Amino acid sequence: MTELVPVELIASKIYLIRGIKVMLDRDLAELYDVETKRLKEQVRRNIERFPEDFMFELTKEEIKNLRSQFATSSWGGARYLPMAFSEHGVLMLSSVLKSERAIQVNIVIMRAFLKLREMLSTHKDLKRKIESMEKKYDEQFQIVFEAIKQLLSEEDKPKKKIGFMVKEKQKAYCKRK
Repeated sequence: MTELVPVELIASKIYLIRGIKVMLDRDLAELYDVETKRLKEQVRRNIERFPEDFMFELTKEEIKNLRSQFATSSWGGARYLPMAFSEHGVLMLSSVLKSERAIQVNIVIMRAFLKLREMLSTHKDLKRKIESMEKKYDEQFQIVFEAIKQLLSEEDKPKKKIGFMVKEKQKAYCKRK
């Protein structure tokens, strides 16, 4: 079976919000080939299937943070706050959206979540192995181990925002008498 959507494309649409890997309603609607409005409509009709750990609405602050990551806003004039679906919430969507495409795309999305989980566990295993090797070998390899640790820790650091930040508040313009 040829994949409807590449796993890499799906992986790029998985965000970390509130410490949970989620996908946004608009991205899921695009993948399922339905309008975001219809996806949200089905979720609201079946809200009992979506507890807080399966789906939640983003706050205005979270939306602002996401927009700053994208550099341009693709939300336009959205009336409602976007919904974020955890892995389990995406899985539950397949029971709410009953089209053949929704089922097939859901399978690919589950594989993307699995691939991300495998990558994270491999990263942790590699770090553990390096630390155990470091204990075995003498100081002559210390430089190599330090370089590897720096490479691994760089991925953990948050990315710097592009652009400049104004640190001081702007003075309000006074009305002249």
